[in-house]
Amino acid sequence: MLYKNCLNEISSDMLKGFFVGWLNPPNSQTHLKLLNNSSKVVIALDENTNQVVGFITAISDGVLSAYIPFLEVLPEYKNKGIGKELVKRMLKELDDIYMVDLCCDDDVVPYYEKFGMLKSNGMLVRNYKMQSGISDK
Repeated sequence: MLYKNCLNEISSDMLKGFFVGWLNPPNSQTHLKLLNNSSKVVIALDENTNQVVGFITAISDGVLSAYIPFLEVLPEYKNKGIGKELVKRMLKELDDIYMVDLCCDDDVVPYYEKFGMLKSNGMLVRNYKMQSGISDK
């Protein structure tokens, strides 16, 4: 597995199979745009298939705060330590930031606690009609 924190040579056709269970998942072009527009990104690339099999993103002001909106590993690559490696690498990328936040479902709280993260309250808005992303019109 190759881990990269840049998107050089990554194309939308290398981003297939993500956003499992989403009613209106973003297409691979929107996924690539999401990655490019993130402050930080780490991807896991299967060198045998030349496909991205996992990714994590962060949005940050670069001074005090960062938010991790996405961590995803393709279903067939789960339970191989890829997610763990992506989180470790992202937290290292954000090592000089005061607060790193993320929101997650209750069932994955124990997963993130293993990285020293603390459970907290959060508030959110979900605009499901925009779940597939902003279209380029």
